[in-house]
Amino acid sequence: MAASASSSDGPVSGVPDSVSVDSSPGVAQFPYSVVLDHLIGGKRQIKELNPTVMGGLPIPHKTDEQKMIERGMESCGFKAVLACVGGFVLGGAFGVFTAGIDTNVGFDPKDPMRTPTAREVLKDMGQRGMSYAKNFAIVGAMFSCTECLIESHRGKSDWKNAVYSGCVTGGAIGLRAGLKAGLLGCGGFAAFSAAIEYYLR
Repeated sequence: MAASASSSDGPVSGVPDSVSVDSSPGVAQFPYSVVLDHLIGGKRQIKELNPTVMGGLPIPHKTDEQKMIERGMESCGFKAVLACVGGFVLGGAFGVFTAGIDTNVGFDPKDPMRTPTAREVLKDMGQRGMSYAKNFAIVGAMFSCTECLIESHRGKSDWKNAVYSGCVTGGAIGLRAGLKAGLLGCGGFAAFSAAIEYYLR
């Protein structure tokens, strides 16, 4: 009895002074502040992950079909087709939007006072949307394909690829109106591509 009384009155070995010992045998009550200090406080122990253990995790092997799909998605043809479809959709939406805010949609120069019908307005909006869609699709496909080819030739992925591709695309489009227009198109499209790349990166 004396031994048990002396052990309950004095400090328990291995238990901090701030820990209160319950009357039940073998049960210790830790204050909330002590637990927090060990979890997020100064006594928290940070254990770094072993890179050798993490590097030893098994990585599933890719099948031949997966490799073929990845090669196809990284090819210049797929990127050109994807840019062509995206440009077509974006150009069509932009054309319909501009036609919607244009007051001359459905305007008949032979009869300026006549109010156009809804069918004529929709027809004009569709024609303008299709025209914008074709132009955006051609520009998107040309830019994406030339950028991919330039990147493959240079072996680098940086902002210069977009500038070179913009110059080639703008120059090719402007050459239809002459050499001067081609040079202006090259410089303007290259500057626009550089600004976009600077903003994105």
